[in-house]
Amino acid sequence: MDQEFSGISAGARLDRLPIGRFHQRIRFLIGVGMFFDGFDIYIAATVLGATIRSGFATLPQGAAFVSATFLGMMLGSVVTGFLGDRLGRRFTYQTNLAIFGIASLVAAVAPSMSILIILRFVMGFGLGAENVVGYSTLTEFIPPAERGRWLGMMAVIVVTGLPASAFLGYALVPLLGWRVMFVLGGIGALFVWRLRKALPESPRWLQTVGRHAEAEALLSSIEAEASNGAPLPEPVMAPPVAVLPFSALFSPPLLGRLVLGCVALIVINTLIYGFITWLPTFMVKQGLSVAHSFGYAALMSLGAPIGSFIGAIGADRWGRKPTIIGASLLAIVFGVIYPFVRDPVFLSAIGFALTVPIYILVAMLFAIYIPELFPTEIRLRAAGIANMFGRGATIITPFMVISLFGNYGVGGVLVLMVGLLVALIIAVLSLGIETRQRRLEAIS
Repeated sequence: MDQEFSGISAGARLDRLPIGRFHQRIRFLIGVGMFFDGFDIYIAATVLGATIRSGFATLPQGAAFVSATFLGMMLGSVVTGFLGDRLGRRFTYQTNLAIFGIASLVAAVAPSMSILIILRFVMGFGLGAENVVGYSTLTEFIPPAERGRWLGMMAVIVVTGLPASAFLGYALVPLLGWRVMFVLGGIGALFVWRLRKALPESPRWLQTVGRHAEAEALLSSIEAEASNGAPLPEPVMAPPVAVLPFSALFSPPLLGRLVLGCVALIVINTLIYGFITWLPTFMVKQGLSVAHSFGYAALMSLGAPIGSFIGAIGADRWGRKPTIIGASLLAIVFGVIYPFVRDPVFLSAIGFALTVPIYILVAMLFAIYIPELFPTEIRLRAAGIANMFGRGATIITPFMVISLFGNYGVGGVLVLMVGLLVALIIAVLSLGIETRQRRLEAIS
């Protein structure tokens, strides 16, 4: 029976499915791509250091390399949002992986730093796309009771790219040079591209664009796999939800959610690239040697997967808004303490304690909360716009950090971070809604 006439929405049919092999396969197909997304973002530091030491690049070219990465990610985020809502999640996913993978392999044989900077922009475009499509697509498949935990665990997968790139860079770059890191990223992305031919389109999206017969066929296949021969629970009947035009994003109540999404991603991107990535520099200025600063920063980076895991658990247990506000308050407390610490061991302990709530926010904002706030038909465009503002902030963050650090020390940087966290709390309290265990259509 055609979904158009069944009276039961794709969302209702997906939300009543028990978690099983189908969901695990979707998580794997999306997760491996998201891992390489995190891996490639974090290899920038290793590659950049090696190119400058070898004389392949100058310091100004290194700065251009970083800026090209985030400029590409900013544009990739918003372009992908529009393409994903128009052409589908699966098509957009495959396209951005191909762009990233091919550009990575070409970057491995770049004859000059100028060419590498251009290729890094192209790679950044693909990386920005992955972040938008990955979390939003998984959001549309997972039932409400499990959605927060599953999306939070996806963030854990992404941040494992940090230690993976660090250890591989440490082991391989001295032996094989920096180009090997691009080879690994490119081969990995193209391998995932091949695997993802088995990734189904989102039935929710198919229904919103009127492709009811395709949605019905896909839903029947998913239900047959998920049931494993056993009867499925009856779907919860709900009034049909009107398909909203893109212009609805700029009217209440979605406008408030869009503003919240932009504020949230500006804050979390600034926290990551304005504090976390500068930790070794801060520690050196606070009296540690370069070797000790990198060692302590590496230990503190373990707070990333731990924080993301706590976010994954807390999202469904405590709710989205309480977890975001609680993590923000913890980060404020440890951020206020950090500039006054001088003992190296205590400094690393406070730094670790500060890293954990920041990465709780990474899981909550990137992976869980922002994709939930918007209707299926405009979800990727809304997430793409929010990510565009967030990635745009990373372009100016280094200049702000340098200025504040030069004039006021690490305390000046932390004042900025605390101010942003206060702004996030105010935005969540005034504009946010609670989405815990609610159906996406009900949230819309």
